[in-house]
Amino acid sequence: MIKRFVITEKALRLAERENKITIIVERTATKKQIADEVQRLYNVKVEKVNTLITPRGEKKAYVKLAEGYSAMDLLTKLGVL
Repeated sequence: MIKRFVITEKALRLAERENKITIIVERTATKKQIADEVQRLYNVKVEKVNTLITPRGEKKAYVKLAEGYSAMDLLTKLGVL
């Protein structure tokens, strides 16, 4: 379901300031499925998921982590940063 993480200036700014991770997911994935998958795979609690379809036809999800969990720590732990 999760295809890849997005690592752009905007994505890193969101991770630092708003505690959000940005990921590309399968287009058929629902917000609930995305939240469940992130919680299960990365052992974090998800507060909110926003999605959009990019001009390239990919589905992008902004996943806000609950208080007490750090998006930057998660990205570092996964070796994305």
